[in-house]
Amino acid sequence: MPDTIASPLCRLADIADGQAKGINWGSGSAREEILVARRGDRAFAYHNRCPHVGTTLDWTPDRFMSADGRHLQCATHGALFRVEDGLCIHGPCAGRSLTPVRVRVGDGAVHLDD
Repeated sequence: MPDTIASPLCRLADIADGQAKGINWGSGSAREEILVARRGDRAFAYHNRCPHVGTTLDWTPDRFMSADGRHLQCATHGALFRVEDGLCIHGPCAGRSLTPVRVRVGDGAVHLDD
């Protein structure tokens, strides 16, 4: 991952509680698509790739959540993932998980956690 000492991924306030935000991090061959989901004062981050076919989860920018707001949802096949651990609980990749990105919240921002 790119060097992150000076730059947070985003401010926690940039993500509405119960929602998620897509972030393009890095540049060139080191560029990564990450999604950060917020639950209160906590943030959960994953690589923005469905374990089923590798497509991004959002169908339009920052549209990651199921209609009821409880799960991350893949726009390609409707798979549902738990926010807290990325486990697929419904869909063609049930039992598989999103790839986590370790983050921490500090000073109101979401940072990569080395």
